[in-house]
Amino acid sequence: MKKLNDLKALPLLVFVLLLAGLAKEGEGHACSSTFFSALVQLIPCRPAVAPFSPIPPTEVCCNAVKTLGQACLCVLVNGPPIAGVDRNMALQLPEKCTANFDPCDVMK
Repeated sequence: MKKLNDLKALPLLVFVLLLAGLAKEGEGHACSSTFFSALVQLIPCRPAVAPFSPIPPTEVCCNAVKTLGQACLCVLVNGPPIAGVDRNMALQLPEKCTANFDPCDVMK
């Protein structure tokens, strides 16, 4: 009897797995880092994103931005406020670092 119940559940399991795969495919490149770990990765960029900072991003900062990726950068700029970080300056990092990212959709 147990084997028969397992067989009945198989089509449902296949359907759920198929939907999960399609949903993941539709996301594009999602951020695989947590907010905190993404923030830690961008510590080298702190001087370049401080309010009114004239300091350009360093090579280490730009490497961190490129490694982190557009999706995670967008998660950060759309997340909770970060003390000492100007969001507009953070949004300019990909351009300043010549990272070929699409712009973030900024939620207000």
